[in-house]
Amino acid sequence: MFNPDHSTFVIGGDLPVHRLGFGAMRLTGGLDRATGIAIAQRAVELGITLVDTADSYDLGENEELLAAALHPYPPEVVIATKGGHVNLGKDWIPLGRPEYLRQQAELSLRRLRLDRIDLYQLHRIDPTVPLADQIGALRRLQQEGKVRHVGLSEVTVEQLAAARTIMPIVSVQNRYNLVDRSSDPVLDYCEQHGIAFMPWLPVARTRPAADDPIDTVARRVGATRTQVALAWLLHRSPVMLPIPGTSSRKHLEENIAAAKVVLSDEDVEILTAMRTPATPSGT
Repeated sequence: MFNPDHSTFVIGGDLPVHRLGFGAMRLTGGLDRATGIAIAQRAVELGITLVDTADSYDLGENEELLAAALHPYPPEVVIATKGGHVNLGKDWIPLGRPEYLRQQAELSLRRLRLDRIDLYQLHRIDPTVPLADQIGALRRLQQEGKVRHVGLSEVTVEQLAAARTIMPIVSVQNRYNLVDRSSDPVLDYCEQHGIAFMPWLPVARTRPAADDPIDTVARRVGATRTQVALAWLLHRSPVMLPIPGTSSRKHLEENIAAAKVVLSDEDVEILTAMRTPATPSGT
């Protein structure tokens, strides 16, 4: 039996964070600003030390909101952001030209009110630009002191390994949850090399069914379905850093409480054995 409560992971060898983080994407784009600020502040009050955002979330408004809510940032809080993915209404387009990545990193620094971004992640690899050019641009930002550590998002093992020949990669964000484990090989690679794995969409949109394993375990441990799903992720691997997002204070507190849910070996076995289709989404 493993109790994940208060467990930490050190990103890049020098950024200790609580393994259950917070994805800020839903704090803008329809939610009123005061509510978004209050939720971000409450997350940190409840012990969140890893907050994830991106330049493409509402055209930078998400980063600006986090700065309004949390700056000056508590020393233990790590703000991770991403660049290289453009949101044009319904479509998301990878854009990894070196000059664009530099521009976006500079804009993120300004919006977040930072001199250096602790964790800057390539939001998507652009298939039209050589990988070496994209990673090289991030390496130069690191050499200039504008970025502390670099991560990748939605990558294969082969892409991750290739990027690591150019510079250290300390984190990966791929979609992963209880019922969508297509990135198991990437997670295994991250575990072997001490790379943080930050799953987006960590709680799949599933519907209860007869004899549903999630409900069975939830009743046994006195938790919600969401809490069980997050607790399973924390049990799945010591490099797993889930970043659930929400626009609700109630759901925020429910998510954070998942770190205190203790699953037995039997619970983990039951959950690990289940696989059902997950609803696709984007981030």
